[in-house]
Amino acid sequence: MSSHPQSARTRPSDTAEERVELVLGGMTCAACAARVERALNKVDGARASVNLATERAVVHHTPAVTPADLVAVVERAGYQAAVRRAPGAAEQRASRSRQIRELRRRLAVAALLAVPLGNIAITLALVPELRFPYWELLCLLLATPVVFWSAAPFHRAALRALRHGSSTMDTLVSLGVLASYGWSVFSLLLGGSGEPGYWLGFGTTAAGADAVYLEVAAGVTTFLLAGRYFELRSRHQAVDLLTALDGLAAKEVRVLRAGVETVVPIGSLAVGDLFVVRPGEKLAADGRVERGMSTVDTSAITGESVPAEVGPEATVVGGTINLSGRLVVTATAVGARTQLAQMSALAERAQAGKARVQRLADRICAVFVPVVLVITAVTFASWLLTGHAATEGFRAAVAVLIIACPCALGLATPTALMVGVGRGAQLGILIKGPEALETSRGIDTVVLDKTGTVTTGRMTLTEVVAVGTHPAAEVLRFAGAVEKASEHPIAAAVTARAEAELDDLPEVERFTALPGLGARGEVDGRAVLVGRASLLVDEGVSIDAAVSERLVTARRTGATVVVVAVDGSVAGLLVVRDEIRSGAREAVAELHQIGLRTLLLSGDDEVTVRAVAEELGIGEVSAGVLPAEKAAAVAELRRAGRRVAMVGDGVNDAPALATADLGLAMARGTDIALRSADVILVRDDLRVVADAILLSHQTLRTIHGNLGWAFVYNLAGIPLAAFGLLNPLIAGAAMSLSSLLVVSHSLRLRRFASVDVGSGDAEGGR
Repeated sequence: MSSHPQSARTRPSDTAEERVELVLGGMTCAACAARVERALNKVDGARASVNLATERAVVHHTPAVTPADLVAVVERAGYQAAVRRAPGAAEQRASRSRQIRELRRRLAVAALLAVPLGNIAITLALVPELRFPYWELLCLLLATPVVFWSAAPFHRAALRALRHGSSTMDTLVSLGVLASYGWSVFSLLLGGSGEPGYWLGFGTTAAGADAVYLEVAAGVTTFLLAGRYFELRSRHQAVDLLTALDGLAAKEVRVLRAGVETVVPIGSLAVGDLFVVRPGEKLAADGRVERGMSTVDTSAITGESVPAEVGPEATVVGGTINLSGRLVVTATAVGARTQLAQMSALAERAQAGKARVQRLADRICAVFVPVVLVITAVTFASWLLTGHAATEGFRAAVAVLIIACPCALGLATPTALMVGVGRGAQLGILIKGPEALETSRGIDTVVLDKTGTVTTGRMTLTEVVAVGTHPAAEVLRFAGAVEKASEHPIAAAVTARAEAELDDLPEVERFTALPGLGARGEVDGRAVLVGRASLLVDEGVSIDAAVSERLVTARRTGATVVVVAVDGSVAGLLVVRDEIRSGAREAVAELHQIGLRTLLLSGDDEVTVRAVAEELGIGEVSAGVLPAEKAAAVAELRRAGRRVAMVGDGVNDAPALATADLGLAMARGTDIALRSADVILVRDDLRVVADAILLSHQTLRTIHGNLGWAFVYNLAGIPLAAFGLLNPLIAGAAMSLSSLLVVSHSLRLRRFASVDVGSGDAEGGR
């Protein structure tokens, strides 16, 4: 946390900078990613972040820098680049598939040749009696295609780096494979003890043949290709999870024009167009239902498993699935402005940032390969200077080259972040980047805004109490007639109940709105006054003790009470409530279950706020806080040493969301929510708050676990190899396994499930 906790955290602001994404090619390790990132950041007016796992670069640049300039910089660095045109584009998926197919072919050839080579070379080297004429030549013939064709991607990448004066993981691999092959050819041709070699025609096996490393060259290549193949497949699974939202968008839409349905590409749909959605079809865009009744499956967008009932005037979201009836919808947002597109873009942008711990790993990777080359040379020289045979020193040096590859360091953070963000999107949680994950770790207090967050934000008339001679229906009729002419939220609640229960409301005459107090008018020739008790007292209407007691009792429960007077006498009371949102009680219980304190924040009076807090099980309240003062209230908590997460509706609460250590906004498609909060809660259900915090914790733990393994692996592996305790074949297998382990560990986040109150920890929830 900042040394000045009362100050708002700094978030990226909208500036004159432009943003471009580049699809990169030729990167094989963290050192490659670091090299591309350095090259882009050297461009004046450009800030770049390169992601090895997604093979993309996100560059913020001034108008003076063009995308073509950035592509040229990447190509000069020795890699391929192209401007990313569309998320999830078919050509990008096809490119990934081609990479996987090519690796599979090279791996198949390497495995088919390396297995018999290993059996022959190891057996005959250990048991000289079994050797047969030309066995070395057979080994060489089996090894050569593996070393020069199957391992070609390593050699090409190493050569490209060499031309640009740098080194990468592929430099280590290529040197290790070629050195093993070259040493073996040298041993076979010249022998090891001054005796003539077999190839010179003397018919004897060279004395140095027991030091042949052809099986090492072929075996290391096979292990590394296998590791890269499975790693690439796993990484693309993670990318597919992250970009799964893109696949939800409809490709065609049934536009209704002049009463005729016409199927057109989705790009032809415009705001205001009517479109038809038949049962089983996806909604093509965000819109408002004009005709029809149906149930809509929103699980892919919000994570909510229960289908929603929709009818005329209902709001629907593109990408959801119509399950039953035919709907006619007016498009209100299309293309990049739809909620689905915004969610997808936000999930994609979450990859642009880097956690602090990953920035440390990147700096290490940038200098790691040159250091390893020095360690390799020192290892070989040390073995020779201590009187050991050259073969022993060579074996140790090759093992150092192979074991040191820092792939796992480069993949540790981006793969976990990809899977975590992708899984969150499936659950209706949009994590905006690694900063949100790091912040979530220390959260101890969750501040919940009341109106519109824990409550629906819509006033509802829950009770009509008749006083005196007027029956309840008549009280509702008089009040409904007057309130129908008002635009106040309480008036809307009264009118909605009256219109739902009564056949016809009479017209009001001489209507007068009394701002902040109520309204008056004449209904059927009777003078009707509707409003606060203070209004009636000011108007000379007496309120007896029984009515006053009813008013106090209702207010204690957090309700708002409207008094109705007819012809100067109290006729009844209308109890209006901002109803608590479905699932709010369970949400608070979940937060308490995971050890967090809760506080209810509201501008309402303390009696009302405490009543709501008691119903929800919240122990702390902060009442009478105006919207402009909410940020100060959150800052005060932070000054007191709390680590605060603020949950708001993303409109009035924007300053408080930005001031909190972690801001969580109930999205509802608002731009202000996207700018102010760290985490966007798409599902209109407070229970997702606990899920968001738990998923953040789990993703952060996965990142730390990945990096911890990667650091330990390299720090422990290099000394073991240098002291001759690791065979190069084992080193190659271990290096591949390390990267695969990191990616597989990240993919476990796909199993994250919601916490279940009362049943202990959910699977993946901890």
